[in-house]
Amino acid sequence: MQVSMTITLLRLPALVLAFGLALAGTALAAACGNGPAGFESWLEDFKQEAAGQGISQSAIEAGLAGVSYDASVIKADRSQRVFKQSFAQFSGRMIPPRLKRARGLLARNKALFDRIEQQFGVAPEVIVAIWGLETDFGAVTGNFSTIRALATLAYDCRRPQKFHDELVYALKIVQSGDMSPGQMRGAWAGEIGQTQFMPSSYVKYAVDFDGNGRSDLIRSVPDVLASTAHYLQSYGWRRGQPWTPGTGNFGVIQQWNSSDVYSRTIAEFARQLAEGG
Repeated sequence: MQVSMTITLLRLPALVLAFGLALAGTALAAACGNGPAGFESWLEDFKQEAAGQGISQSAIEAGLAGVSYDASVIKADRSQRVFKQSFAQFSGRMIPPRLKRARGLLARNKALFDRIEQQFGVAPEVIVAIWGLETDFGAVTGNFSTIRALATLAYDCRRPQKFHDELVYALKIVQSGDMSPGQMRGAWAGEIGQTQFMPSSYVKYAVDFDGNGRSDLIRSVPDVLASTAHYLQSYGWRRGQPWTPGTGNFGVIQQWNSSDVYSRTIAEFARQLAEGG
């Protein structure tokens, strides 16, 4: 009897832990949803969390007032097909139509690229390749409300924590005064600007390179290109080193986009620009 009681007592911490994990799992499941039902309640809870993370009440109200669930964002999230293409298919479709313009932009902005390379060490060809592939050199940046898209994805059960954190960073941008909520429009997954920064990257790596006192990755080409270089430098880009697959600099490109097809296409685009191919 004593042995049995001892074993039971020893098991209690494990049982309590298991019960606690079960409750936590239930709470997590209740905190997300696969449709609009429950979104408004979730949003009210998120506002309290954001305040607890140091976001001002004015930024919370400005950013989240009237925000609603966006079913079109979920549809886009569930129907990604572009990266199912082979490298040959994707690069063959994306690079040739952009080569001529990319060369022209490199030539016309040589002084700007020289300044950026001097400060951050990143090859201009790589920056232009990213610029072209992401938004056609700023022509197609997206028209989704960034905050609405992020709130929808943060509530959705597929990847809630990732987008929960990005939504907090989006409110930090509002709080900083760099952009108003109405100005924050971009791709369906919350990317902003001409090279498609997620809000967390915007906060960490955006720079004011045109000297006007604010970082503007939507309208300021110097800010856009320098911020992209700053991002790559921060992940370990090595000045003057190659960026072909298997190199350290290619690993940095993969930090920009983890898709093998996409990162190889950036590297190939940049190679053709550098070699005049």
